[in-house]
Amino acid sequence: MVSSNAAVTQAQPSSSGFRWLQLAMGIVCMAMIANLQYGWTLFVDPIDGAHHWGRAAIQLAFTIFVVTETWLVPVEAWFVDKYGPRIVIMFGGIMIALAWVLNSYADSLTLLYTAAVIGGMGAGAVYGTCVGNALKWFPDRRGLAAGATAAGFGAGAALTVWPISIMIASSGYQSAFFDFGIGQGLIVFVLAFFIQKPDVAMPAKKKQLNLPQTKIDFTPPQVLRSPIFWTMYLVFVMVAAGGLMTAAQIAPIAHDYKIANVPVSLAGFQMAALTFAISLDRIFDGFGRPFFGWVSDQIGREHTMFIAFGTGALMLLTLSTWGHIPLVFVLSTAVYFGVFGEIYSLFPATCGDTFGSKYATTNNGMLYTAKGTASLLVPAASIVAASYGWQAVFVIAVALNATAALMALFVIKPMRRAFILGSEAAAEAASAKTSTETNAKTNAKTA
Repeated sequence: MVSSNAAVTQAQPSSSGFRWLQLAMGIVCMAMIANLQYGWTLFVDPIDGAHHWGRAAIQLAFTIFVVTETWLVPVEAWFVDKYGPRIVIMFGGIMIALAWVLNSYADSLTLLYTAAVIGGMGAGAVYGTCVGNALKWFPDRRGLAAGATAAGFGAGAALTVWPISIMIASSGYQSAFFDFGIGQGLIVFVLAFFIQKPDVAMPAKKKQLNLPQTKIDFTPPQVLRSPIFWTMYLVFVMVAAGGLMTAAQIAPIAHDYKIANVPVSLAGFQMAALTFAISLDRIFDGFGRPFFGWVSDQIGREHTMFIAFGTGALMLLTLSTWGHIPLVFVLSTAVYFGVFGEIYSLFPATCGDTFGSKYATTNNGMLYTAKGTASLLVPAASIVAASYGWQAVFVIAVALNATAALMALFVIKPMRRAFILGSEAAAEAASAKTSTETNAKTNAKTA
């Protein structure tokens, strides 16, 4: 049933090209927080070499960061709905700068974990706000807009992997944390002054057979009571777990395979396997997010999920079998991240299609906490790898991705369509009943 709190989306004339400028600024902000997640793997071994805390203890900071980043997004989204995106993004810029400055001085795990909490708060404020804002500005191109915004987070680290690795080697990881932390935070803080939400409701895309969109704006409490939300949440966790593990552990994996510093030549470029892999991973990740978002706008969200999740399972299987070959390691991780990153475009777009635009920031923020839930498995990957090897970790990730691919097509697709059609039918019935009762009362008064 649809309660009276569910409001029908009002379609109004589209804004001018100003919304594309808003999208571009959101992408830049996302690029500035990318290193907090994707650049982290470069610091793990240098930190361990300096303090000998152990990889598992250091990677706990990564888990704390991701959990804080994701689980606080619904709270930060509430502030966005109440006070607008500007103040929340400004707050995020300050926090991400402070986090990396603290990392540069961290001489204990306690301080490292504290910085992870602060960085998570800042990254979540920027991420949740920018993606939610894109969904509001582009309901007619949700997949593309969410994908382009998320691409900033996926590809933002690609341009800085090499200079960060150079600075770590030449000046130490502390200098890299400090200098890049200040720079990234400052850019986000300045751009925050120019980001705003739409003044009017943007028109939804015309409903297609393969891309159903609700006419109803569901409130967050209504969303939390719907089974389709929790089904999407489960699939999100299953896919995110493998990607987060690979992103956080790619450097340790390369070192354990003894290929990290082996030169790899590809397309006229030659780099150490690890540096080459991380650079290509970020490029493919960044490209895959808007590409698969656009594809989902054309063929449907669930069909795109099936293709991407299935391909991800194949690449992880390849890594588990032939990952010790440098060229295979570089190419398979690149393709894997190319199809992994689309969860950050497809799930926000699917959420907006299913639950409406009005509360898109908060509703997507609640779904995004699945990433935090998945991050809890990252330290477990190190433990499993220590006992059974990385192949065992990859086999688990393969099973999760393959199951998610099947669930997207055979569970989420029918559930979501039934939810949208059922909710709209209930809303129309309730509206007709109200209209009939109103007419009856009017006739009774005039009789």
